[in-house]
Amino acid sequence: MSVNDSIVGKAFRFPCPGKLNLFLYINHRRTDGYHELQTLFQFLDYGDWLTITINDIGKIELADQLAGVAMEQNLIYRAATLLQKTTNTQFGATIQLEKRLPMGGGVGGGSSDAATTLVALNFLWQTHLPLETLAELGLQLGADVPIFIHGKAAFAEGVGEKISYCQPQEKYYVVIKPSVDISTAKIFQDPNLPRQTPKKPLAILLTENYTNDCEKVVRDHYPEVEQAIQWLVQYAPPRLTGTGACIFAEFDSQERALAVFQQRPAHLSGFVAKGVNESPLYLTLKQLQKYF
Repeated sequence: MSVNDSIVGKAFRFPCPGKLNLFLYINHRRTDGYHELQTLFQFLDYGDWLTITINDIGKIELADQLAGVAMEQNLIYRAATLLQKTTNTQFGATIQLEKRLPMGGGVGGGSSDAATTLVALNFLWQTHLPLETLAELGLQLGADVPIFIHGKAAFAEGVGEKISYCQPQEKYYVVIKPSVDISTAKIFQDPNLPRQTPKKPLAILLTENYTNDCEKVVRDHYPEVEQAIQWLVQYAPPRLTGTGACIFAEFDSQERALAVFQQRPAHLSGFVAKGVNESPLYLTLKQLQKYF
């Protein structure tokens, strides 16, 4: 099916959901310096938004530029031009980002933005690339991008390339962003980082208390994270997502999560969200299918 002329010039809005690493275990440091790990990804019903307007002249432009990020380095622009080049489509797009996820927070904002760009433009341009091909393109942009393209909660092993879908419980989360940026390289180079956590089957990991092997090292290096954890632990056991800087705690109800979030110190930003096992992006696509 070719692009319907009636959609050229019309704006469509797509979600770019955040994610949490519900647990993260480091099993081994390889001779090439990469770390083998086991981690559990779950999406959030909260994130950035992209508004995409299709054109038929092949021009790709960003309506807003992120401060300090050159357009050629912007993951949204790179994703759009990569798909355009791969498919040789005549169409272009103007893309506007509504940024809600904290940058450098470990909640996947940039990766999710790139994934939504690929998935949404593949749909709007009717370029018909299968999911696996989109995921391969996404991997050129970042290690986490394929997770967002697949759009299902997933258990990842190896260096993140071995993916299996799963259905963790869907809880409500208070997500807090301390005012600090974490250097992932610094954390993974730290000699005190645990690197020998035994590998376990997912069925066993899902029954255990979730933890993050990076957390102690991050807390040692970044007092802002330590202070945020000390505040949140009053209400529920907090955990780090990825290498941070965001921390989170789970609650059984949205009301309880909101009540805790509203008591946060003024210097702590963040949000309340529900964990979801299917990406909101694909719910949006299903709703748009009837118009195409």
